[in-house]
Amino acid sequence: MTPYWLRRVSTVAPSDPHQVNPVLDRRAPNGFTVRPAAVLVLFGGSSEPDPLARGGLPADADVLLTQRAPTMRQHSGQVAFPGGAADPEDDGPIATALREAQEETGLDPVGVRPLTVLPEIFIPPSGFDVTPVVAFWEKPTPIGVVDPREAVRVVRVSLHDLLDPDNRFQIRHERGYQGPAFLVDDMLVWGFTAGILAGLFAVSGWEIEWDHTDIRDFEVTLAELETGVVEP
Repeated sequence: MTPYWLRRVSTVAPSDPHQVNPVLDRRAPNGFTVRPAAVLVLFGGSSEPDPLARGGLPADADVLLTQRAPTMRQHSGQVAFPGGAADPEDDGPIATALREAQEETGLDPVGVRPLTVLPEIFIPPSGFDVTPVVAFWEKPTPIGVVDPREAVRVVRVSLHDLLDPDNRFQIRHERGYQGPAFLVDDMLVWGFTAGILAGLFAVSGWEIEWDHTDIRDFEVTLAELETGVVEP
């Protein structure tokens, strides 16, 4: 059974009520040959809701994220959901997401309950058409970096920290991208990953109002993160 606090993110399509999230509607151009891929949006925490919290969000609710190695050819150094390209042997996006997550983090897929599959989202730099698979971690298992050539961190990030308005803003990249971002656990979460999280948060019932007009420069924010001094 889907935990009560995850019912909305598993039944309602991600949303962009403030028109600040360009990720959700990103589709491949007509005639473009895409490469199929999938990511695992894995929520963990108590199956019981907190009756005093927004949307019943438990105090221990979290999401599994990785930080890609700086040597990776695509999206180096970025914070991401575990996932990757589909193999011909994969039986659909759920199988791809679970296989990739196991390879990247060491988790046991048996303890993961898939809840819903979101529409594909096109990633222009890599040409991937990525299917997000939303899931609940019913029986968590130990995780960690499996291959340092692919990831430098594997971490369960608190949803309460991600939802904290002090940790949310928009990021503006020199290449023209602007969209939602989060600053948590000494990591800058932006781009595709932040867009999916922001879209799910918007319909979750957990969200706290945040300042959509707070727009920060990508390079400046990264430099501040490296020095440990982040200016709002």
